[in-house]
Amino acid sequence: MKPICRTLFGLTCLLTVGGNAMAENKITQTAGRDQLGEFAPEFAHFNDDVLFGENWNNTDIDLKTRSIITIVSLMSMGITDSSLTYHLETAKKNGVNKEEIAAIITHTAFYAGWPKAWAVFRLAQNVWTENTPALTEKDKYQQTIMFPIGEPNDAYAQYFVGQSYLAPISTEQVKFSNVTFEPACRNNWHIHHAKSGGGQMLVGVGGRGFYQEWGKEPVEIKEGTVIHIPANVKHWHGAAPDSWFSHLAFELDGEETSNEWLEPVSDEDYNKLK
Repeated sequence: MKPICRTLFGLTCLLTVGGNAMAENKITQTAGRDQLGEFAPEFAHFNDDVLFGENWNNTDIDLKTRSIITIVSLMSMGITDSSLTYHLETAKKNGVNKEEIAAIITHTAFYAGWPKAWAVFRLAQNVWTENTPALTEKDKYQQTIMFPIGEPNDAYAQYFVGQSYLAPISTEQVKFSNVTFEPACRNNWHIHHAKSGGGQMLVGVGGRGFYQEWGKEPVEIKEGTVIHIPANVKHWHGAAPDSWFSHLAFELDGEETSNEWLEPVSDEDYNKLK
């Protein structure tokens, strides 16, 4: 499990994620200090804080691309020790599959040398073994968002069409969760009641989805889209028919608040969405 720090609307969020590496994960490295901290503290600093702390966290290039570049560079130099094995394993976590790594090594062999390819293939075979399960669509989508998908949203399953997931992000000060919808999943029409205050705010995290208030046209939600939902307004939100979708859900404080779940969104209306 890795602690991930992010800043959102001025809030520093600390969350823990596991499983496959995601495109927006904060990369942390301690190998330099663990192994050379006393003998070569400056080198340890450059390794942990600059190479991995700054360079690998530069979002101009995604992690999968960085892994590929690193493997090609090490292979070209003829480095086939444990450092290459580490980067092969990292590449796999960052979404490089068996077919892709085979094509990468083969292509590089024409420029870097055939014997080097043989050496790298021997290492890669041990990383991409036949019994390694392929990434699921959920795993692939997880790699594209910075917040965890979480667990199946079973407690509210009766109010959803399709499969949704819930990951509580903050339970103190500002309470909010990441809600993820599989393609075509959406919640029922519902109302956040409040005598005063209340309502909800949504922030798009990844994929593509929709929000609709009763009597109004649907509004598309993408990464970064902010939706303000007043109290006592009938509405629904969920994924587009062809896309996974995640949003942060902020429940706003109010007086005498409650949620009222209503009828599902009709298939006829939902299927009109593009």
